[in-house]
Amino acid sequence: MNHQNLLVELFVEELPPKALQKLGDAFAGVLLEQLQAQGLTSAHSQLTAFASPRRLAAHITEVLPAAADKAVSQKLMPVAVGLDASGQPTPALLKKLAALGADAASVPQLKRVHDGKAEVLFFESMAKGALLADGLQKALDEAIAKLPIPKVMRYQLQDGWTSVHFVRPAHGLVALHGSEVLVGVQALGLTAGNTTHGHRFEASADPVVIQSADSYAEQLRSEGAVIASFAERRAEIARQLQAAADRVGGGVQPIEDAALLDEVTALVERPNVLVCEFEKEFLAVPQECLILTMKANQKYFPLLDAEGKLTHQFLVVSNISPQDASAVIQGNERVVRPRLADAKFFFDQDRKKTLVSRVDQLAKVVYHNKLGTQGERVERVRHIAKAIATQLFTALAQGNAALDSQEGEIAQDYLLTCVDNAALLAKTDLVTDMVGEFPELQGIMGGYYAVSDGLPDEVAHAIEDHYKPRFAGDALPRENVGVVVALADKLETLVGMFGIGNLPTGDRDPFALRRHALGVIRMLVEKELPLDLDALLASAVPAFGDKIEDTSAQLADFIYDRLAGSLREQGYSAQEVDAVIALRPQRLALVPRQIEAVRAFATLEQAPALAAANKRVTNILKKAGEVDPHVNEELLQEPAEKDLYAALQRFVPEANAQFDSGDYTASLQTLAVLRAPVDAFFDDVMVNAEELALRLNRQGLLKKLHMAMNRVADLSRLAV
Repeated sequence: MNHQNLLVELFVEELPPKALQKLGDAFAGVLLEQLQAQGLTSAHSQLTAFASPRRLAAHITEVLPAAADKAVSQKLMPVAVGLDASGQPTPALLKKLAALGADAASVPQLKRVHDGKAEVLFFESMAKGALLADGLQKALDEAIAKLPIPKVMRYQLQDGWTSVHFVRPAHGLVALHGSEVLVGVQALGLTAGNTTHGHRFEASADPVVIQSADSYAEQLRSEGAVIASFAERRAEIARQLQAAADRVGGGVQPIEDAALLDEVTALVERPNVLVCEFEKEFLAVPQECLILTMKANQKYFPLLDAEGKLTHQFLVVSNISPQDASAVIQGNERVVRPRLADAKFFFDQDRKKTLVSRVDQLAKVVYHNKLGTQGERVERVRHIAKAIATQLFTALAQGNAALDSQEGEIAQDYLLTCVDNAALLAKTDLVTDMVGEFPELQGIMGGYYAVSDGLPDEVAHAIEDHYKPRFAGDALPRENVGVVVALADKLETLVGMFGIGNLPTGDRDPFALRRHALGVIRMLVEKELPLDLDALLASAVPAFGDKIEDTSAQLADFIYDRLAGSLREQGYSAQEVDAVIALRPQRLALVPRQIEAVRAFATLEQAPALAAANKRVTNILKKAGEVDPHVNEELLQEPAEKDLYAALQRFVPEANAQFDSGDYTASLQTLAVLRAPVDAFFDDVMVNAEELALRLNRQGLLKKLHMAMNRVADLSRLAV
């Protein structure tokens, strides 16, 4: 059978831009999937998806006009039911055959197969392959039904009576196999043809008559002034943005924002990038405000200089290309000016009041009906932040003569003062005009207003940074003050929500507790903070009084689960992760070194045997209950147990010293020499001896071995 390429297009009114790419991929993907399922494509068929503001389309290569016939074997009934004693068909069999379009003449051709219980009759026939028009109709219906439509519209067809549901009203359907229209294919009240429409204003022909499936993209480009491919249009916009920035010169670059680029790609059919500008006086406003209003409200691309600072020029992706673009440029400049003026007004007005003067307003802002107002929340964050700061300074002061002195006390007082001020003021920008207009700027504006109020840089930075990290890969707070307040803020949310039973379920996490937990983990690990997890959680619970139940253990499990997931994403095996997490390490900052040590240990020749032995020891000790690790040397009888004890006496102190210095890899490798005495012990020594003193002594020896081997990780988890 001769195959040809297939083109299907739905021409519609403007589609929702943020969903366009997903709609285009889904429409084309389901079409191909359904045609493949019906045997209408070849093994080499290729799919190209198209999606523009007014069309969804798919081009599929090597599509057959009809699927090949295929043999069908259909189970009928047991022989004992279908044939009587003389071998003649029973009425039940004849009725079944009639339903399949056969009669008694086909009985001799029925196949008998033993299915393990009884002999069964099968009817074998050839099923006619689907015709492309019929197969495409089924595929098109399925593709439309499965579209991930964000919000369905209901509209009437031209007959004035029939209503259909779709993402936007559809006005045209193209279905071409080669150059042939697939007559009879319908969708949303439309019948397939070979005509579509190009750009609303710049198409050289309307309608555009598509000559063949393969000429679709080129005809839309040349006659319809439309780049139909989402990917090509996106690449063209990116190219023009860079070219326009190069024309401006001075090393300026368009802001990088993949989501904005996707959205603009979904808004234009033939992009034309233009350079616009605004008055330089607006640059006195924090650039985050100007950038946000240009991106979010106008879909413009701000231009940044070589140092990443906003310039007074920006780029517009226009959908028209007039010979004289001055009117388009002036129009966009006129539109953006009031937006920037609003931002300047909000900024100027907000600075007339200090952040401290806004603290009382937080008592009027509800945070959660069970946890009170933002004002109450601020007090909890202050309490937690003070506790964390004290823990941190105490840990840093250990062994540090400079901090364990009068100067250290002054430094501690300064840290606590800055932390308390930052925690007190961190949420005050929520009641400013700027954040009221642009909630995305919370924290950022608080930092600017803190500078305006003359507060120390550490406090201003902490107010700005306390939401960080906001997302995967986001920067962490810059200084210890910001780290402490960010930890306190996230722990307040985690402890509070767990305490009232507001836990994430499945894919629902309305309070972003998973993100908060990962933020805590990242700060503890990447900032190498000498803080214990249980102590952190314990310091947060008292801040809530009797508002919540203490669910610290459950929350700790949640955090360890997030840590385990993060480590697996970094490429560590499930066994390596399990070995480290099983010990519930308190200092998360040490986990990277622990898991690297486990990975290095696992490559040693002795590792499998030691892991298996460790698993055996764990099971013995679990059954024995409480075991004293003390060993009475006089009760050691067998040479193998004496050798193991001697090896422990020789190598464990060295391994412990390496562990205490933080060299976990060396510590585990030192203990690897225990393989031979451990193997000999289990080969030659009966642990559960009948004599009680002997049995307890041998269990104590194993306890000593277990304690030495499992300081870095639970090595039994590495056993296969």
